[in-house]
Amino acid sequence: MPKGHSISDRIARSLPTLTPAHRRMAEYVLANLFRAATMRIDEFAAAVEVSVATANRFARALGFDGYPQFRAELVRGFEATLAPVERLRSELERPATVAEVFAASLEDAAANAEATRRGIDPEACERAVSAILAAQRVYVAGFGASGFLAGLLQHGLEMHCRMVTSVAGAGGASHAARQLFKLQPSDLLIVIAFPRYVTDSIELAERVRSRGGQVLALTDGPTSPLAPLADIALYAQAGNRLSANSDATVLALIEALCGAVAHRAERPVKAAAEMTEFLLPWLYGAPDAEPAHRSAPAQPAEPIAGATRGRSTNTRKS
Repeated sequence: MPKGHSISDRIARSLPTLTPAHRRMAEYVLANLFRAATMRIDEFAAAVEVSVATANRFARALGFDGYPQFRAELVRGFEATLAPVERLRSELERPATVAEVFAASLEDAAANAEATRRGIDPEACERAVSAILAAQRVYVAGFGASGFLAGLLQHGLEMHCRMVTSVAGAGGASHAARQLFKLQPSDLLIVIAFPRYVTDSIELAERVRSRGGQVLALTDGPTSPLAPLADIALYAQAGNRLSANSDATVLALIEALCGAVAHRAERPVKAAAEMTEFLLPWLYGAPDAEPAHRSAPAQPAEPIAGATRGRSTNTRKS
């Protein structure tokens, strides 16, 4: 079989010569390309209800030396998407105690934070802070796990910006697009996206750029699909052994960005004091702080006549 043909093409060319069992396996692969790419040979054989030997012979019937080469070809094109799955598979095959898993995760977070600190571009940081403070309106976008991070970024910026809006809401990408339709050249879109990148984030950034808007990207590096779309980019290392990304480093970058904005903003202490005063009724333990939404305490009941006379008599005697 010539090299360079896709799996689908190889199956189509080989289909007339396949045995009934191999034909059943071919149909499963065509209907489940991504799932098949994640399977070991025993998992694949079990899914199609054949033996491991039959699965190997199927791979050879398609022109491969064996199942490992067949699966490597399946994975081609899914590398970035499958990387977290493969890392998780490797880690789970390695015996470890719960404490060791805790330690490994914390080591990843520390290593990511240090790599991010070393890779900080001072000029990009300056431009990011200036763009945020100069914007009339700041829009924050992120989908998937980045949607939660977008909310935290909005929370950290809103004290120091004229208006900050998170478009990562329950309405999804179409609702975000409706909000971004109003974006002007004086506004700024901050987009958060890390592998595995959500297409909606990339498409929204493209739309905003096409309308002359300014884009600040928080992503993992120059190879990110967001990088060429961004006027300014800040990068965070976010590798993790047991999941797609480490959100801890991204959150640290967000906190650093918000801290730099607060440091550069006009009257940050006055703004913080005023907001704290406004929030006092909702802060537990603050003196004389009663939430405004609580009803006023009930007025004391009208005293009975006898009690009133008694108090009046006591007063006169004193």
